[in-house]
Amino acid sequence: MDSTAAHQRLTDRKRVAIIDAAIEEFRAAGFDATSMDRIAARASVSKRTVYNHFPSKEALFAAILHQLWDASQTGNARGYRADEPLRAQLLDLLMRKLRLMNDEAFLSLARVAIAAGIHSPERARDMVARLGEREEDLTVWMRAAAADGRLKTSDPVFAAHQLQGLVKAFAFWPQVTMGQPRLTKSEQKKVAESAADMFLARYA
Repeated sequence: MDSTAAHQRLTDRKRVAIIDAAIEEFRAAGFDATSMDRIAARASVSKRTVYNHFPSKEALFAAILHQLWDASQTGNARGYRADEPLRAQLLDLLMRKLRLMNDEAFLSLARVAIAAGIHSPERARDMVARLGEREEDLTVWMRAAAADGRLKTSDPVFAAHQLQGLVKAFAFWPQVTMGQPRLTKSEQKKVAESAADMFLARYA
C-alpha cells in the first residue's frame, strides 16, 4: 500500500470527523460557546490537528455550510444554455436552492450563524463574505442570459438577490426564525414556479 495514499485517507477521515463533531457542537451550544477544544475532544483528535485543517472557528463554520451546500446538489449546476427556454433553466437552479433550504442541518446551522451575527456585525459580514461565492451560480446564469439579450437587466447581482428574496420568504426565513415546517416537494415546486414566473415577467 502506498504510504502517501494511506496518509491522505487518514487525513481525510480526520477532516470528516472534525466537521461532524463541529456540526454537533455548533447545533448544541451555538457559535460563541463552541470552542476548538470541544470540537477536538468530540472528534477524538488533537487541537493542533483541528487547526491544521481549519485556521479559525469562522473558517470551520464556513466549510460546514459549504459542505452542506455541496451535499444538497446533484451534480454541478448547468450553466446558461442559449437554446433552451429560460423558465426551465431557472426552475432547475431554484429547485437546487430549495433542496438546500429544506435540509434540517443547514437550517439549524443558519440559525446558529444568524444568532452569532446579531451579536457581532463584523462576524456576520465575514460569514456573508465567505459564503458569497455559493450564491454565484444564479448570478452567473443571469449575467450570461443578459449578455445574450434574453434578460433585461444591467445589474444581474441585484436581480439575483431579488429572486432569492422571493424564494427565501417562503423556504428559509419562516423555518429559521419562526419554527415553521419545511416545505413539501409540491410546496417547493409551487414556490419555484411562482418566483420564476414573477421574475421573468419583469426581466425576460
